[in-house]
Amino acid sequence: MPRMDPFFAEEVNSSGRFDARACLNCGVCSAVCPMGIELLPRKLFRYVLLGVKDRVLENVQAVYSCLLCRLCEVNCPAQVRVAENVRFLRYYLNKKVFQI
Repeated sequence: MPRMDPFFAEEVNSSGRFDARACLNCGVCSAVCPMGIELLPRKLFRYVLLGVKDRVLENVQAVYSCLLCRLCEVNCPAQVRVAENVRFLRYYLNKKVFQI
């Protein structure tokens, strides 16, 4: 069972650089993704918002597989800034997890 990490959720959500609260979880992003990454962004962003750090770390490959092409953003009915959120997740993972 996934473990909630309130510190992770607070740190990411209070950064001012990650904002996926508007996500409707409609699946349009997954449908238009040229990479076919179903997980990104809707499920991954939900994991971040809920503080399920373990699930985010299990799916690091999806974070780095994103082309940042913004097809998901252009088609998002909630206008979630998907590419900026993915960029921040990459930054966070590099600094806090991989310590690059």
